[in-house]
Amino acid sequence: MNQQRLGRKIITLSLLVVVGIAYSSFLYFQNTLTGLLHLDGMIGVVLGLYTSSHPAANLVDMLFYRRAMQYQFSSKQSLVLWLSLNLLVLIISSIVIFAGTTRLIGRTD
Repeated sequence: MNQQRLGRKIITLSLLVVVGIAYSSFLYFQNTLTGLLHLDGMIGVVLGLYTSSHPAANLVDMLFYRRAMQYQFSSKQSLVLWLSLNLLVLIISSIVIFAGTTRLIGRTD
C-alpha cells in the first residue's frame, strides 16, 4: 500500500469520525433526526456498523499483510498514530451504535 492510498484512508477515517460525532451530538441536542425514533435508530446502527468496518478492514490488512505494512510507515510514531486513529474511529462507532440502539428500544410517546 503506497502513501497516496494511506492518505485516502486517513481522510476517510477522519470523515467518518466527523459524521459519527455530528450524528451523536445532533441526537443528543435535538432528540430526533427524522421524527421517528425507530428510523433514527436504524440510521445510527447502520452508520455505526459501516464506520466500524473501516478500522476492522485495516486490522485485517495489518494482520495478514504484515510485511507490506512495515514499509508503509516511516517511523514507529506514525504507526502508533495510525493505530490511534483506528481506535478513535472504533470508539466513535460504538457510541453511534449505542445511540442508535437506544433509539430502537426507546419510548414511542
